[in-house]
Amino acid sequence: MSRQLTAYDAKRPALTKRGEATRRRILEAATDLIFDQGATSTTLDEVRAVTRTSKSQLYHYFADKSDLVRAVIEHQTQRMIDAQRPLIDEIESFEDLVAWRDHLVTLQRDRRCGGGCPLGSLAGELADVDETARLDLVRAFDHWQGHLLRGLTRMRDRRELRADADPDALATAIMAGLQGGFLLSQTMRSARPLAIALDAALTYVRSHLAPETRSSGLQTRDSERSR
Repeated sequence: MSRQLTAYDAKRPALTKRGEATRRRILEAATDLIFDQGATSTTLDEVRAVTRTSKSQLYHYFADKSDLVRAVIEHQTQRMIDAQRPLIDEIESFEDLVAWRDHLVTLQRDRRCGGGCPLGSLAGELADVDETARLDLVRAFDHWQGHLLRGLTRMRDRRELRADADPDALATAIMAGLQGGFLLSQTMRSARPLAIALDAALTYVRSHLAPETRSSGLQTRDSERSR
């Protein structure tokens, strides 16, 4: 899995190959537990039990629960981006955006819409009670949105978008629709709200296409839209 060095990473001491593997095993388990039951409900004792690590071993890699949650946010962000690759890295046209949209809807349907967006769920739980976590989540969403921003900027540079189109505003609109769609899909246990929300966001993007490219249709491959 590819990953990028973050400010959080830079503060961690270097680990041996074995130590990095142990830390990663703990982090993977904690990420799954927190996704299933929330950060507040997940205890360090549960993480130790699942990973069969001692208290001293756990605290060797993570200073406290807050430190573990920060690492989980970073790890979950990379999981989310990796799940959208290579499509999210290759956006250069409206058709590429539609293909990325179809992929996300399929992923949501395949997991039966459980859990919603891992980052959105953490934001809903922590943003008002943990300022450090909130700022980490801001960076996480910025990182995710940055992939869309780069794709939309390429579209404008290629003159597929009008010269006055604002890629940052368009990326924000897509992310807002995506998060709302995830929440409704989680609640209703149907990928249809996510499909509709993303269609609405992409229709907004389409309104900013250059006249000569506006004939591009919103042709999605999934059948959930009509259900």
